[in-house]
Amino acid sequence: MATSIAPNSTSNQEESIINVRSLYVEALYKLVKSPIAILTLGILLLLLLGAIFAPFLTPYHPNEGNVSQRLLPIFSPGYVLGTDEQGRDMLTRILYGGRLSILVGLAPVIFSTLFGLMIGSIAGYSRGIVGNILMRAMDMSYAFPVVILAIGITSALGPGVNNIIIAITLVFIPRIARIAEASTKEIVIKEFMEAAKISGASDPQMIFTQLLPNIIGSVFIYSSGLFGVSIVLGSGLSFLGLGASPPTAEWGYMLSSLRGSLYIQPLVVILPGLLIFITSIAFNFLSDEIHDALEMDSH
Repeated sequence: MATSIAPNSTSNQEESIINVRSLYVEALYKLVKSPIAILTLGILLLLLLGAIFAPFLTPYHPNEGNVSQRLLPIFSPGYVLGTDEQGRDMLTRILYGGRLSILVGLAPVIFSTLFGLMIGSIAGYSRGIVGNILMRAMDMSYAFPVVILAIGITSALGPGVNNIIIAITLVFIPRIARIAEASTKEIVIKEFMEAAKISGASDPQMIFTQLLPNIIGSVFIYSSGLFGVSIVLGSGLSFLGLGASPPTAEWGYMLSSLRGSLYIQPLVVILPGLLIFITSIAFNFLSDEIHDALEMDSH
């Protein structure tokens, strides 16, 4: 009996792997062909490169200013984007500020995806009491709005960029875990999973070779939409004084420190907020393109 089932089992497993692989290759091809995806990727890459190579793109130091040059308008000689309330070059501050702001946007989503994927897949695969305990623990976070929960965790941990990353990560993990668990429950009842089990595959083998490749697309679609949220949330926490400490350049903190000069140089003041908006919108558009490319609903 076992010898007649094993060949079909292997065939079903290989077919599942090939189908998943072709789905992702096709999705990548669609993204390359999408003008919106290319545009948003270009914007994000430009911002990232500007942050990385900031020391080579500007002659000024981000934390050193000249009080006699404070609040100069944009296109002033030597200061393309003007200066802030302490006479520091705004272009320099924006480039350096992108380092922390983009880090706060990327790191929590990456960490929460890894942890949420692990928790959700284990809960969905094991089911029973283990799965219930894990997911009920995750559900406790839904009792609080995301912003309030992030503020509460950051306040408890203390101000700082690292603590903001930890707080946002903890806020996102339950939501990603819920997506991973739901996707896992759909996959574990598929024929190829049963075939893998019959062929003698261990639980770790089934999870890593059969389950994860089939659910990571759904999880990634949801996670990609959190990059923009993370940027805004992290900048908001810095705006409230819970993030980067003075005089560190960070878009949320810059927006906070400049708000008193809104009626003096409004165009200069709105620059950090404009960068937060552009980055968040770019991530949101890219997430929509990824969703369309993967077409998870139709698979």
